[in-house]
Amino acid sequence: MTIIYQPLPELQVSEWLNSSQPVQLADLRGRVVLLHAFQMLCPGCVSHGIPQAVRVRDAFDENEVAVIGLHTVFEHHEVMTPEALRVFVHEYRLRFPIGIDRAVRGDPIPSTMRALALRGTPSTILIDKSGQIRMQQLGQIDDMILGCMIGKLIAEPGGDKVREENATLPVSIDSPDAADGCSGGSCHIG
Repeated sequence: MTIIYQPLPELQVSEWLNSSQPVQLADLRGRVVLLHAFQMLCPGCVSHGIPQAVRVRDAFDENEVAVIGLHTVFEHHEVMTPEALRVFVHEYRLRFPIGIDRAVRGDPIPSTMRALALRGTPSTILIDKSGQIRMQQLGQIDDMILGCMIGKLIAEPGGDKVREENATLPVSIDSPDAADGCSGGSCHIG
């Protein structure tokens, strides 16, 4: 596996839920960030991704690990509205900040999803203390593997750019390619 550092671009969000002010990634420096990209109608998100994000939020100290949700809709736009998401977040009792990925007129792929080259949902992105993307995965990731990766990032030196020789995490762990649509625990971009 190739290990690279890629800075996380600022999230392009139209609205934040569970946060009194917009979440700025620069304010999270010094903490590991789990960015969970999901759609509320994605079966893999509901059954695996969202519960995993909740478990990470509950398992780690918020001063060490920030969990951020990104509702990134690339299909069924007419039913996955901000109003529907607010109800979803309330019903599932999600407590971490959730940004609504900014729609682009004439493009089914929202801004942050395109900027991060996400291939579908659920997608898990781990960002180190200096704001570098260290792992990105489409589909389900085992809790033990994710916990180990988070632990390694917590143990690394603080918010300064981590030297390449200390890197131990892959940027991408690809799941098997699936046909367009939802299958195998994830929803793929058509």
